[in-house]
Amino acid sequence: MRRPTPADTVDPVDRYIAHLYRWALSIAPEHYRAWALTEWAKLVPHDFALWGTGLVSDWKFHTVTITGGLPEDFPRVLEETRPINPMLPVILQNLDRPVDFRSVVPDAEFFKSAFYRRTFEPFGISRGLSTAHLDGRSGLYSLLTLYRRDRDATWNEDDLARQRRIPYHLFNAASHVFFLHLARNHQRLPAAAAAVVDCEGRFHEAQPRFLDMLDEHFPDREEAFEVPFELPEPDTPHLLNDRLCVRCEALGDMWIVHLWPPGPLDRLTAREREIVLAVSQGLSFKQAARKIGVAPSTVANHLYRIYRKLGVYSRTELAALVYPDD
Repeated sequence: MRRPTPADTVDPVDRYIAHLYRWALSIAPEHYRAWALTEWAKLVPHDFALWGTGLVSDWKFHTVTITGGLPEDFPRVLEETRPINPMLPVILQNLDRPVDFRSVVPDAEFFKSAFYRRTFEPFGISRGLSTAHLDGRSGLYSLLTLYRRDRDATWNEDDLARQRRIPYHLFNAASHVFFLHLARNHQRLPAAAAAVVDCEGRFHEAQPRFLDMLDEHFPDREEAFEVPFELPEPDTPHLLNDRLCVRCEALGDMWIVHLWPPGPLDRLTAREREIVLAVSQGLSFKQAARKIGVAPSTVANHLYRIYRKLGVYSRTELAALVYPDD
């Protein structure tokens, strides 16, 4: 008889949750949700799944993943029939708890309804199990729904128990993966937190620390679900009211917004930062002037003012501010 191994005693849901985080850098962000749902189907069997995220301001998905061969137009149909969807109010009243469609509308009524005939019947869907999560700080919501074809394949207590545990980790792991890959592929800023916004400044992803900084420095902002300032020019650090620094990077048709507490160098002008970086690399006044495209006297004059601003007295001290870990 084979002896049980430690792996045999680990709860399969716990093992799955661990994999969600451990595989974070092994799977490309654009494939992560589909991978996570495919793995989840091994624990709560289903034929199709939909995982959508959006903003409560318009209740439309801005990111959606579907698995199991559902047609690409299914999310559109789901949004179009939202006004006659009897499940949605119940799902929103039971955030973070699974809602079995059968517990909302009896089968005899559900399968005759216009909502079923327009939304699910064309796609061969009979059973649904939904869980919604709302981040009240960013205005982002997530909806995870599992579907089954067979009317006789109702959700049992094990399905519901597992579905109560997993969506929280799915939603958090997906955000974690996104920002891990973001940090790997974009410029990293010390002590910074990031968010992804659209051209109107509305959140599409946001790290908790980013929201913490907004709460601290903009407690009276009117629109809680968007950044409370104009987006600066791309790749140009900007000081916000002497309290926070912000920088934007393009991400397709979105923007990555970085926020961080200003350090000594952040209070310098763009020209002053150029000179600091050149001089800290060991260049002479002439070499720095040639690199930047100004006269050597301009470098000298700027450097004198920089020393006074930063309270330093030598190039060594200046370099220590630029390269604090060296």
